[in-house]
Parts: sequence; structure tokens; C-alpha cells
Amino acid sequence: MADDLSAVAHFLYEAGTLKHARRTGWWMAGVRDPESVAEHSWRTSLIASIIAKLEGADPARAAFLAVWHDTQETRTGDVNYLGKKYASSADPREVTADQTRGMPEVLAATVRELVAEYEAKESAEALCARDADKLECMLQGIEYKAQGHENAQRWIDNSRARLTTETGQRLADELLAHGSLDWLRSILGETPS
Repeated sequence: MADDLSAVAHFLYEAGTLKHARRTGWWMAGVRDPESVAEHSWRTSLIASIIAKLEGADPARAAFLAVWHDTQETRTGDVNYLGKKYASSADPREVTADQTRGMPEVLAATVRELVAEYEAKESAEALCARDADKLECMLQGIEYKAQGHENAQRWIDNSRARLTTETGQRLADELLAHGSLDWLRSILGETPS
């Protein structure tokens, strides 16, 4: 068992690199220091659990799928939408198989199944997690636009257009109707601007 856990230890260090890996598409919008892949994945997981609960799917499963959805980027980097036009992207299932090699099979199989489910886009939970990925990108775009990055509008519009669940679409409408600090104003009893 100790040998099996060495592969897990290696992966945990590898996963930590996502805290430093930037989401590269935002550079095209003029964001100098964009969010990390890890930051994106955390909020995506939170959103996935919300969408899934409201869609009648399993929120824990959707969050579980979302937390693993970009782990392959430790090896491939964050290939943005434009980059995918020119670079053949590695199959996330193949990258995951390499990442989990040597881990206890019960763990490795679970991770491989999660990534395969997310990539298949068939289960209710995978659809919720994929919408969460798009919704998080839209939400980040709204926040960047509020910071003066007007070019983020393209990411807002494109992410909104790709949502498939009713909850994801309704939540997008709510996010677009509110400012990024309205939550704070409401707590303080201030009128939203």
C-alpha cells in the first residue's frame, strides 16, 4: 500500500501546480493576472452543486465531476479556445490515465470514470458540471468587466450562449441582472447601483 500512495503523493504535488497555472484566454481580454485553474475549478464545483440540486441531479456527484474537470491541465496547460483551433488537444481521458497510473486501483478507476463521465456529456450531473464550467467563466467575465476589462464581454456572451440546463440559463440571467457587489450592498442595507 505504501508504494501505491507514493503515486498519490506525486499527484497531489502535481495538482498543486494548478494554483499557479493561469487561465490563458483572459490574456486576450487584457487581464494581466487572470484567475488560476484551481480558482476556476473551486467555484465551478460550487456552482455545479447548486445547478445539480436545482435540476434534481446529485449535487455531490456534479461537484465531484467539476473538481476533476481541468486536472489534466497540469500536463497540457490551459489551452484556450483559440489555441484549440491550432493545437490538437490531448484527450483528457488519456491524460487522466497517465496521471493515475500507480495509484490504488480503487482510486484510479474512480478518477478515470469521473473524467470519462464528464467528457461523455450524457449524465445529468455531467451536464450540470459542464454548465457550471461555462457559468463560472461567464461570472469571471462579469467580474473582469467590472474591473474595466471591456473585452471580457465576449467571454460573457459566449459562455451564456453555451448553457444547456434551465437552471444554468436562469442563473445566468440573474447574474447578468446584478452587479458583482450587490451581495455586499444588500448585507449593508445599501441600495444597489
